[in-house]
Amino acid sequence: MSTLTHPQPRTIGLIGGMSWESTALYYQIINREVARRLGGLHSASLHLISLDFADIAARQRQQDWDGMGDILASAAQRLEASGADCVLIGTNTMHRVAPQVRSAIGVPLLHIADVTADAILAQGLNKVGLLGTRFTMEQPFYVDCLKARGIEVVVPDEAGRAEVHRIIFEELCQGRVRPESRVALQAICAGLAGQGAQGVVLGCTELPMILGAADVALPLFDTTTLHALAAVAFALAPA
Repeated sequence: MSTLTHPQPRTIGLIGGMSWESTALYYQIINREVARRLGGLHSASLHLISLDFADIAARQRQQDWDGMGDILASAAQRLEASGADCVLIGTNTMHRVAPQVRSAIGVPLLHIADVTADAILAQGLNKVGLLGTRFTMEQPFYVDCLKARGIEVVVPDEAGRAEVHRIIFEELCQGRVRPESRVALQAICAGLAGQGAQGVVLGCTELPMILGAADVALPLFDTTTLHALAAVAFALAPA
């Protein structure tokens, strides 16, 4: 006789490694939330494919989005074949290829910008600042997702965008959290407030390593946590 006291959760499929620092956050947040909701020794049913970020980062610099789309679509297909009931791309930037990934699978792709927009609108806000890699801040794929939900987006100036990008790749993706970089990011957030931002989207899954609610006067939208919690909600929803 089964001793299970809860319905069997759906299986989460996570494409990670971009970088592994934030993938570790996903794993921690997802499992802690499942344990909080179900109690005892429960943890998530989760399948992970962790990519080599050096290869992805090199392709980003070369603007090889088609190649990266192929890599992530293949990873998503492998997750689906392994029994994953949904797929997450554990990085904001790589949602640049989300349409290619979504079209390659038959299970839902939980889009990070969608769950972020939900959280922004739930707080009654309609204008936010966006921090992330240059690709996320400067290309339209992410901003357009928020704009489609009626949310205006502002980004740092050129110097600010360069500094955020540098901190992400040269420090956070390598596990380095420096107080002086936190101060720089706080100043950039203040500049976004000066542009009328009512909140700030941490649009890079490594940024929660260095910025938290106590660091910035505006509401922060931690996309890593929002995305991970959306996966848990999907996994534990009634069939």
